[in-house]
Amino acid sequence: MNSAFLEEAARLLGPKGLTTSAEDMAPWLTDWRGRYTGKALALASPASTAEVSALVRLCAEHGVPIVPQGGNSGMSGGATPFESGTELVLSLRRMNRILALDPAARTATCEAGVILQVLHEAAEKEGLRFPLSLGGKGSATVGGLVSTNAGGTQVLRHGSMRALVLGLEGVLADGSVLNQLTPLKKDNRGFDLKQVLIGSEGTLGIVTAATLKLEPGIAGRSVMWAGTASLHDARALLLLAGDMAGSLLEGFEVLPQHSLEAVLAYLPDARAPLAGPHEWHALIELVAGDAETAARLPEISERLLTEAFERGLVADATIAASEDQAERLWLIRETISPAERAIGPAMQHDISVPVEKMPAFVEAAVPQLEADWPGTQAVCFGHLGDGNVHFHVIAPPGSERAAWEAGDGKAISAQVHDMVTAWGGSISAEHGIGRLKRDELDRLGDPVMLATMRAIKRALDPKGLLNPGKLV
Repeated sequence: MNSAFLEEAARLLGPKGLTTSAEDMAPWLTDWRGRYTGKALALASPASTAEVSALVRLCAEHGVPIVPQGGNSGMSGGATPFESGTELVLSLRRMNRILALDPAARTATCEAGVILQVLHEAAEKEGLRFPLSLGGKGSATVGGLVSTNAGGTQVLRHGSMRALVLGLEGVLADGSVLNQLTPLKKDNRGFDLKQVLIGSEGTLGIVTAATLKLEPGIAGRSVMWAGTASLHDARALLLLAGDMAGSLLEGFEVLPQHSLEAVLAYLPDARAPLAGPHEWHALIELVAGDAETAARLPEISERLLTEAFERGLVADATIAASEDQAERLWLIRETISPAERAIGPAMQHDISVPVEKMPAFVEAAVPQLEADWPGTQAVCFGHLGDGNVHFHVIAPPGSERAAWEAGDGKAISAQVHDMVTAWGGSISAEHGIGRLKRDELDRLGDPVMLATMRAIKRALDPKGLLNPGKLV
């Protein structure tokens, strides 16, 4: 059966569109974090929606499971096949055209394989921008971002991909094409089916194109770094920034002194932004889309920090004096994860709780975990403005990675997820469920929510061929 399927698939896609070479497939069979490595029947790289549709129809006829894949930069193993070798990895990377970029409408229609950085550059040439950015922008694709409902550092102002996708095209499990690329401000014809596919991790359909919302280009920005005595003070500073800067507030990141020191040790040329240590640090960015507002940013920033000093919310602060300084401040934030990895094994958790509860949650969870697991160190950093922190638990010095992760590490993750659930939060804020958290979602998810998700999965994919074993 596999032989017959592969022959038909080869005829359909041509020599550039299908390979069974172990060497060619190898880079795409291990996830970005290196946690999972699988095998594949073949690697398919269709060049158009029509080819995706015909291929999915062929897979349905032969009962071949499909693992959709974008840039293979996901954090939860959602785009990695299992070890059976029976699944087809369907890469969207050849579908990399920006089909339309409309400056008047401020929209871009992109095929699924368009790389995020390429979209950024194309929008910038038109005086616009796509307001979602993340560390993997050089490899992450539009289709992957949509399928995982990606977030990033600008969610505070612009929202995640759910808020930025205006239209969508996707291929369903029977090969039919759902075309909702045309954006409408008002459309009350029943279910919003594009939202069903967004964040479904390829389990309900394969995203082939999307119409995305663009914003005016950056006319000016102000980047500040402030040292605070507690996460509660950082939260109060966030509220103050929202009151004083309004919609200009685009980013508000926090990190503890431990994370700053890890980055300073990891990056040879990095320098501490402030003269002395502080329990917590806040990275704040204001962005203006027009010249008149941009000219007011220095005044707004100075007033904000002056008020924060007077209220006792910050002990020290600085404002980037140039774009180079601003980029250096952001580089510190973006380097935390690799710097922490260099220290040793760690269990990394992408969690969220209600924004107003985050300081109290961290204050309760960190000492509890460190007491229950002697020798570990719990470190939290990330997007305080949207209630999403990256909660890393670093192994005791000298721990062997594989053994610790499979033993104590797994139990630590379960405890973190229990705590997050008890606080009314989510075990996955922006990285998805994939393989990594599927069992934990099954253990902790609301039964009604899970039953509804499974019912939708059965209805749209009755044969269970779309990314099986992931999410649900």
